[in-house]
Amino acid sequence: MMRFDLHAHSKYSPKCGYMEPKVIAKIARKKGLDGIAVTDHNNIKGALKTREYADKALTVITGSEVMTSRGEIIGLFLSDEILSTDFIGVIEEIHDQNGVAIVPHPFDTLRRSALWPTENDVKYLDGVEGFNARNVYQKSNTDAIEFGKKHKLAITAGSDAHFSNEVGNAGVITDNDDLREAILSRQIEIFGKRNGISNHAFTKGLKLCRKIRRSL
Repeated sequence: MMRFDLHAHSKYSPKCGYMEPKVIAKIARKKGLDGIAVTDHNNIKGALKTREYADKALTVITGSEVMTSRGEIIGLFLSDEILSTDFIGVIEEIHDQNGVAIVPHPFDTLRRSALWPTENDVKYLDGVEGFNARNVYQKSNTDAIEFGKKHKLAITAGSDAHFSNEVGNAGVITDNDDLREAILSRQIEIFGKRNGISNHAFTKGLKLCRKIRRSL
């Protein structure tokens, strides 16, 4: 069985990212992962850089967490940057690249960036993130799982790591060598534990420091 963390951020996430791509690759292997999706906000630079440091035993999935007109969508298995900001347009760009469109941390009441999918959205989506290790309330994860099951969507998971101690805290398990196929055919199981609340404080501090630097 192979383990993949499908949501992590590098320093190329301009507001919240901290980790060097080299560190992500190193920690992912140390945590026993077979692969990790680097999903920086609105760009794929971090994933491409992380791939340069990965050994043959680690698969780096090129991803991006894109802010749309309605909230965030994660694209996995990308080859190019996503340029649209329209909800449908972003998903179309992901699919044009043969990518997979996932709603990260849906139903999270504490994130203004969270997209709350409806029944009308199901035809556009490939999956929902059923476990996000940074969700403060487990109900957000539970609601996502219920929505995914009801509408026969893939249910994924990821650490949403901003710091090295979060890498690998959540993800998916599969015995299918083709991870994309495994997701689309729902041949995956999720695992995870929630990250410590202190990591949220560190992220807020990081954002504040960067805001101050930009204002100087």
